[in-house]
This record gives sequence, C-alpha cells and structure tokens, in this order.
Amino acid sequence: MARKAKELFIKTADIIIENKNYLTELDAAIGDGDHGVNLARGFNKLKEKLKAESFESRSELFKLTAMTLISNVGGASGPLYGTAFLNISKVISENELSLDDLIDISEEAIAGIQKRGKAEAGEKTMLDTIIPAAESLKNSRANNLDLNTALNNCLQAAAEGMENTIEMQATKGRASYLGERSIGHQDPGATSAYLMIKTFIENSLK
Repeated sequence: MARKAKELFIKTADIIIENKNYLTELDAAIGDGDHGVNLARGFNKLKEKLKAESFESRSELFKLTAMTLISNVGGASGPLYGTAFLNISKVISENELSLDDLIDISEEAIAGIQKRGKAEAGEKTMLDTIIPAAESLKNSRANNLDLNTALNNCLQAAAEGMENTIEMQATKGRASYLGERSIGHQDPGATSAYLMIKTFIENSLK
C-alpha cells in the first residue's frame, strides 16, 4: 500500500511541476506571483526524497510529504498543505481505503488548513475546492453510492468549487488587498488543490 501511495505522490509532484507556469500566472493576477514556483520547488524536493527512500507505511509517507512541503515551499501554501498532509498521516488507514476512510481524511485535511490559515469556505482559497469535494463524499455516503461513483462526483465537485472562485472576492491572503478587483480571477490555491485531488482520484479509480 505504501508503494502505491509513493507512486501516487510522484505523479502528483509531476503534475504540479508541469503546471508551475500556469499556477504562477494565476497568482500573478491576484497575489505574489510565486504560487507555482514555490509549489514546484517543494514537490521537486519531495520527488528526490521519495525516489531515494522506501516506506513501511502510508502514515510515514504522508508525514515525510508534510515536513518536506513545510520546509521547502515558501509563502502560505507550504504550511497549509503541509499541515493538511500531517493531519492525514495521523488517521490514514494502511488497508484499502473505503469511502468512510476518504471522508475522515478530507475532514482532517480541512481541519488542519482551517486551523493554520483561519479560513472558511467562500473566501477564495484552496478550501473552496477541498470543502465541496469533502461534502460530495459525504453526500455519496448518504446516498449509498459505490466508491467509483463517489470519486467521480467528488472530482466534479472539486472542479466546480475551483471554478466558483472566479466570481468570489478574496478576503484572505495577498489577494484580499485587491478587494473587488480580485473578482474575475481563479484562485491559484484552489487550482493547485484541484490538480492534487484530480491526480489522486484519476489514479485511484478501479
């Protein structure tokens, strides 16, 4: 299980690195213009560590990912994503992940980001992608949907959440300085969160 998770994080790193310029362009419109550069640097470092080491558990792998991002990604995104992965490392199962497991993981990630960033849904941040994705998983459980359907619905909810940030006014971070001028731009953090969720889901569908 840890080997598969390791491969998944390497693929995620590749996606973030490939989208470095895109994420940076999004951030240049409403932020410091370094979101893509910062994340790519952190994920490059993560790739190096993953390829050099083997892992006994998913928990160990998530913890290494968390600490690597916290140490190597500048700005707010490193600590935020790092805290999310660190929280996940404390609860992730070593068995085949069920829908209940995925809900627990998403709730821990959200709790970590909210505690660290003091943010809520609707403030034009990465949470506007992650919270709808988590809510979709809960809706799928309530409707007794199978795991594949739940994952597809989750990905759609994440995409819609990301796109909804275009019409939001930022109230957190650098983008909040722009006030109404932040409206009309897709949030870079919501976009990087979507890219990660998309990679996780597309490589987990059976």
